[in-house]
Amino acid sequence: MRDMWNHEPPGYDCPFCRIQRGEYDENNRPEDIVGVTPFAYARVAPKWWPGNPGSLLVIPRGHHENLYELPQAVNHAVWDLVQSTARAVRAAYGCRGTSVRQHNEPAGDQDVWHLHIHVFPRWAEDELYTRHHEATWHAPEERAAYAARLIPVLGLPTRWEDTAG
Repeated sequence: MRDMWNHEPPGYDCPFCRIQRGEYDENNRPEDIVGVTPFAYARVAPKWWPGNPGSLLVIPRGHHENLYELPQAVNHAVWDLVQSTARAVRAAYGCRGTSVRQHNEPAGDQDVWHLHIHVFPRWAEDELYTRHHEATWHAPEERAAYAARLIPVLGLPTRWEDTAG
């Protein structure tokens, strides 16, 4: 059954696993991390939809391609962190709401073969769902400004070694 919903190509070099190994690039920086728990971590996304700057990704620390076979303990940890980051986004950014989104398989618009949940700050008439195709990559300095606002509100460790995972 597993092969039915797994699409990761052989030899896939997962960017979400690389960042945990300390392998960084322009789109994956240690400064992007806003919170780490034993089973999950949250980071400022490198790519934002127009009108929703500073969106986050919540990612399991173990490599799990999608939602279908996510172990229950990891699932709970990921969604607990989604809830915490949504509250922090609301408080730190002063937005009027949040949205979360998660994709599975190519037909579900998954584009990284490691489960991740998007947490978006929301404002009235931001057109999130009509403008998602206009998402653009943002520089580490831009992302760091949002991380600096979230870290004290979230109140979690931001280094792997500060958690048991």
